Amino acid sequence: MAPGILNARRGANVTGKRRFAAVFAFFLFFFLCSYFLAAFWPVKQELLVGELLDLSQSLPSFLRSRVKLELEGLSSSTREGPLAFQAGMPGQVKARLWLEGILPLRTLVLDVQPSCQVFPGGQSVGVLLHAQGVIVAGFTDVLEGERYLNPAAAVGLRKGDVILCVDGQPLQSAASLKEAVERAGREGKEVTLKVKRGKKELVVKVRPAFCQRTRSYRLGLLVQEATAGVGTLTFYEPRTRLYGALGHAVDLGGGTARPLELSEGKIVEAYIREVRKGKKGQPGEKIGILAPTSGFHGTIERNTPFGIFGRLESLPSHPFYPHPIPVASASQVRPGKAELLTVVEDGRLERYQVEIIRVNPFGGSSGKDMVVKITDPRLLNATGGIVQGMSGSPLIQDGHLVGAITHVLVSHPERGYAVLAERMLKECGLLPASASFWGKKFLSGWEDKFSPRRIIWKGA
Repeated sequence: MAPGILNARRGANVTGKRRFAAVFAFFLFFFLCSYFLAAFWPVKQELLVGELLDLSQSLPSFLRSRVKLELEGLSSSTREGPLAFQAGMPGQVKARLWLEGILPLRTLVLDVQPSCQVFPGGQSVGVLLHAQGVIVAGFTDVLEGERYLNPAAAVGLRKGDVILCVDGQPLQSAASLKEAVERAGREGKEVTLKVKRGKKELVVKVRPAFCQRTRSYRLGLLVQEATAGVGTLTFYEPRTRLYGALGHAVDLGGGTARPLELSEGKIVEAYIREVRKGKKGQPGEKIGILAPTSGFHGTIERNTPFGIFGRLESLPSHPFYPHPIPVASASQVRPGKAELLTVVEDGRLERYQVEIIRVNPFGGSSGKDMVVKITDPRLLNATGGIVQGMSGSPLIQDGHLVGAITHVLVSHPERGYAVLAERMLKECGLLPASASFWGKKFLSGWEDKFSPRRIIWKGA
């Protein structure tokens, strides 16, 4: 065969391979894009009226110019950019994404929910909680004869356990437990305790020991039946009177992180009499007195990882916000300047300047959705930064309630964590619990290498 014909065939083979490689690369790129969008964008999402949805923030830079957005649904939706839009009324929108305007990548169904408006809080509150049963707060040895022993610790009871029943009867108070132990001791019997440990329930039998010092029968337990403390009101909704406070759960204490299970509880207005300033390695604290017969008050119906919730029986007034303000969704919160509302003296509510350093939409139930830094010299001078009792202090950004302080960084008391307000409102039912905003901010802000796990934190 002539050399020219052979060269022509070789050239045709090379061209065919190149075309095949180009087509293969194109379809591989297409399937990778589809996989990326399927992995990180749920088919159905929810957003609020007036919220800007910018899909370009969740796309790598090399894809942004190649993906086109097509909207179908609400006529009130307005385009704010090639991959961004804003819905002006409740309803449903279909957002179709196309690669190079030819190949369909993804169809998102977006349910537009009415926006929610609440009054921000900032007022100090006294939190009074009564647990179901009594809580094991610690142990104390019993002197029986000439030896010390601890019957409760010997059968495996732990600090933080909740004793629900004694001898089959629901336990109402520490006094009831003491009476049952004394009765069993005199009769030479064991007491049967029903104990809740986390999500588990167990039954233990303990034989009381006669204490030579107190001349009574004892189990060697220190128990508590109620807890009280000072925190901060985050928001309230005037129509339903629903409120949220603290931004984190009231736990069992004793080094545990388990939420206290409520029997009953209430909040009352508190007046701050002293502030112990926070220092590096030593968290500060608000010290207040409760005003159960004056000011506002309400019930506590839920104790959750995102705060305590209930209804106010009387509403507080607000010196800075005479009207409700909108609640920001996760996608609206951004690093930058913000305002914090809290009380540092008596019942006087003040506003202070802070900076949101980082927004982490994957904070989960940890209350670490944001990292916040106190920048206002007045607050730093008064408290040294974030102190215990400041939990629940609301954060305002661009006229929206964006979150609440939850924890202080013990090694950097001017910094702390905050929970998104969106999470708190879902928890009390003011926003739909099914709303899912996290996909909108995937990959945004992850160039920040700050690692909160390296810093000791404590409830504020």
